[in-house]
Amino acid sequence: MNVTIQNALLPTKTGYQTCDVQVTGDKITAIAAALEPQGKAIDATHKLLLPGFFNAHTHSSEMWQRGAIAPLPLELWLSELYSSPDLTPEKIYLSALGTAVETLLSGGTSVIDHLVMPPGQELEAIAAVVRGYREVGIRAFVAPLVQDLAAKEGLPSGNHKTDYQPYSQSTAEILAWMETAIKQFHRPEEGISLMVGPTGLQLCTDELFQGCITLSDRYSLCRHTHLLETKAQQRLAYEKYGHSAVEHLSRLGFLGPQTSLAHCVWLDQADIPVLAASGASVVHNPLSNLRLGSGIAPILQYRQAGINVTFGCDGTASNDSQDILEAIKIGTLLHNTTEPDYQHWITPTQAIAMATQGGARAVNLSSQLGILTVGQQADFVLYDLTSLALLPPTDPVGLLVMGRPVNSVDSIWVRGRQLVEAGQVLSTDISQLRQRFLTTNQWQRRPLNAATAQLAHHYRAVMGLAN
Repeated sequence: MNVTIQNALLPTKTGYQTCDVQVTGDKITAIAAALEPQGKAIDATHKLLLPGFFNAHTHSSEMWQRGAIAPLPLELWLSELYSSPDLTPEKIYLSALGTAVETLLSGGTSVIDHLVMPPGQELEAIAAVVRGYREVGIRAFVAPLVQDLAAKEGLPSGNHKTDYQPYSQSTAEILAWMETAIKQFHRPEEGISLMVGPTGLQLCTDELFQGCITLSDRYSLCRHTHLLETKAQQRLAYEKYGHSAVEHLSRLGFLGPQTSLAHCVWLDQADIPVLAASGASVVHNPLSNLRLGSGIAPILQYRQAGINVTFGCDGTASNDSQDILEAIKIGTLLHNTTEPDYQHWITPTQAIAMATQGGARAVNLSSQLGILTVGQQADFVLYDLTSLALLPPTDPVGLLVMGRPVNSVDSIWVRGRQLVEAGQVLSTDISQLRQRFLTTNQWQRRPLNAATAQLAHHYRAVMGLAN
């Protein structure tokens, strides 16, 4: 469908300009003042037009535990997460719908879903999440989260002898179903891309990482993993390898421009130039890092070293929201407290670039996504500048990033298809979605499970906390 957006406010290097944007099919074909309308004409007077944001790291299927897990560090929080009732394909489908809708209504047009799946039902889970994202129409990058080590191996031993149970699937079995999933679901031309997504060095063997690299190279897939989210993971890397986790990923050949790394809170100073030279991207998840007490990632140092940084919400049980604008705001302002030189602080304009161009670079698509220019894919958002939260008229981008612009998204297009109009999602019945959530789950408060309490003794011992 062709469309001409008229009289939209677009940012420039020095300010703003009012102009028209034409879309033919799924691409931007013209940007200029007073264009002759082609196709549907849309009046964008008093509306700001920006490229769509990337929610560059989340776990959609965690939605069924949102708000339910007590304040705990990641390693104990994971024990609570995985003790929850089994996921079903229907729940995974609904959580994809919810994640997509929340991301859209906060300005996101793309999501990287590091998908948590029930063991033995991986293909059904991927089919369910793909179905949900297709229905809403958001651009989705699905990275099935895989591991081949038992959960307890994700903690340093602290020189205590520990017996571990083998993981439920062999490395070869995991790589086999991953390849089947790639062949079945990887459809980038339709807005659904698969990625390889080992959960992290703490729970994956070198064999699994090397197998993911092979699949990535064979099918031209991007790579996504967690890296040094917690201090425990930093300690574990030195215990396992005798060197840093970044150095180990570099030796394995996992790093590169097609690689995005979630968190990166506990890198050593010597790791930063290694990461910069690799061309890999960092996905900053400030809210989950705060929620789980993981720490504050040194994002300003990464940016000064030339590392590409973008934003993610993280999962709906470690952030408990999929509001990407909120993640952008916190991820922008948080670092004013870690860097005394205000000249290094992130400006609103830089934050928008990180969330758009930075996200596109993280999936190796900067030539197609992330900026408003002729030839790019038509993934963009109109914000209503008459919204009370964006008034009085000052700097629209500053208001968007530094304020709290609830319900400011007016319209959204992804791949040239309009998904949101006048603040309403067109492709999904939101009232029906609400009802399905209400009837599929129930209100409850859960006590700490016994496995978590037992693990807590080991965690406190190895982390030097009094029992």
